[in-house]
Amino acid sequence: MKYVTAIVGSLIIAFAFNFFLVPYEILSGGISGVAILIGLVTPFNIGLINFLLNVPLLILGYYKLGKTITMNTLICVGSLSLFLFILPVVPATHNILLSTIFGGIISGIGVGLILKYSGTSGGLDIIAIIMSRATNFSVGLLLTGMNGIIVLVSGAAFDWEIALYTLLSIYLSGLVIDQIHTNDIKVTMQIVTSKGELIREDLLKSIYRGITITEGYGGYTKEKKQILMMVVTRYETLRIKEIVLKHDEHAFINIFKTVEVVGVFVKN
Repeated sequence: MKYVTAIVGSLIIAFAFNFFLVPYEILSGGISGVAILIGLVTPFNIGLINFLLNVPLLILGYYKLGKTITMNTLICVGSLSLFLFILPVVPATHNILLSTIFGGIISGIGVGLILKYSGTSGGLDIIAIIMSRATNFSVGLLLTGMNGIIVLVSGAAFDWEIALYTLLSIYLSGLVIDQIHTNDIKVTMQIVTSKGELIREDLLKSIYRGITITEGYGGYTKEKKQILMMVVTRYETLRIKEIVLKHDEHAFINIFKTVEVVGVFVKN
């Protein structure tokens, strides 16, 4: 399901780029925005440029973020690059403001879907996640700063009116992404299972988080259960669910938003 969602999300992003943003030389955020910029000033295809720019970041992500997120990212990057290559660059409207608005909104929908189900869409996401773990800055703030540099380059390369349209597109895209998926949200996972020890051992090998375990029993069956509680980031929930369901396909998993964490919470 997550790979299908990643492919669909990539198709949505490519549609927004080639039908709304690229025809008017409006950039997007992230590495894809850099790819658009290079594609506009060189004869090379934007899809090919996007893939080549992501290759070193995928290698970095493999060593810093792990195999699962990197595989998800590879699917996203490959799909987006392919769709950018095969979709024609045709303006869907002759109004640059409408193209900016709808390009930003539609691309935000695609990125939001990918982040929600696959962890990262690649490019600057990887750099931002790694930097966030080493600093006190959030992923969102780091992405905003890096996208700001792209806006400045856009203004210098083309004109400042296009740069302002680029800024509007990135802003609208960010708003839509936040409605679908919040990058830095912390969540509490409660896992009710009869295979608590097996899951605990596997989680400690794969996830760098503390686990609190309590004993319980089913209100109806009175069967003994273990209740594992973890505070994690949204990016880690996919991997945790995979581990839990591998050992106990009947496990009950409750995930809810964490408003505040007091104490040690390592960004790793």
